[in-house]
This record gives sequence, C-alpha cells and structure tokens, in this order.
Amino acid sequence: MRILLADDEPDLLAQYTTMLEDRGHSVVTASDGELCVTAYAKEYAISQENPFGAVVLDYSMPNMNGLDAAKEILAINPSQRIIFASAYVQETLVDSIKNLKQIVELLQKPFSLQDLIDTIEDKNIYDELTKLNVDVQNLKDLNPTHAQIRDYLDALRKIQKAKTF
Repeated sequence: MRILLADDEPDLLAQYTTMLEDRGHSVVTASDGELCVTAYAKEYAISQENPFGAVVLDYSMPNMNGLDAAKEILAINPSQRIIFASAYVQETLVDSIKNLKQIVELLQKPFSLQDLIDTIEDKNIYDELTKLNVDVQNLKDLNPTHAQIRDYLDALRKIQKAKTF
C-alpha cells in the first residue's frame, strides 16, 4: 500500500517509515501540512484516483496543521482515507467532524509502531471479518481499499443482524 505520512518530528517520521517499508508498504513523507498537500496534489494529478491507501497526519504541525491539510486533501479527493495522529483525541475528533463533515480515523499519541501498522492494515476490521467466517486471505488477495473492506464488513453485520431473532 502507498502511504503518505506527515509529521514535524523527524525521528518519528523515520521510525514510521522504516517500520512500514519493512512491512512492504511504499511511503512518501512530509515534514509539515503544506508539504503534505503539495505531495498529495502532485500524486493525484498523475493518478486521478486515490494515490495513497492512507494519509497519516500529525494534527499539530508548522506551516499548516493536520486539520487544514486534511481539508485541502479532501477537497481534491473526498474519498481519501485520513488518519490523524494526535495527543488531543477529543479535540481532534470534534474538530474533524465539525470542519471536515466526516469522521476520520484517530491514533492517540503516543502510540506504538504496531498500533500504527494495525490501523493502516485494518487489523481490527479483518479480525471482525474472521469472526464472521470470512476467508480473509482470499479477501486480501483482491487488494481491496479500506472503504471497500469497511463497506463489506458493514454489509455482513447487517445480514447477521437480520438473521438474529
């Protein structure tokens, strides 16, 4: 998966990048929100579709914070998956709903590198699918987007709920 990471702390950015690349992901980095939007716009102009499986934004960055970067990215591509990394989860959640008109995913800082990987790779969604007897490996082989996986899980939940009496 291609991932765009934006964080103003170079050591964290390097750790995230190394861990994700070790897992086979392709990572593009930015040290602030402005550079992140520029990198996103450049990649989107080339592909005209979701250029990244996920965009991970530090909420508090210089030049342009994560919320403003998310606004600009979502203006370019409303279906882009955004994950905020923030120590202020409550504030981030309220701000994102109010300003972005959609709920984004959140990672509360500090978080482990494994938490970052699990979030990006949809571990919780795949765990829930496994509980519903879905052949997860076959699903992964189809290389679905995060939105497709989430929609599939939601549909299965509705079916399961309708069968419960």
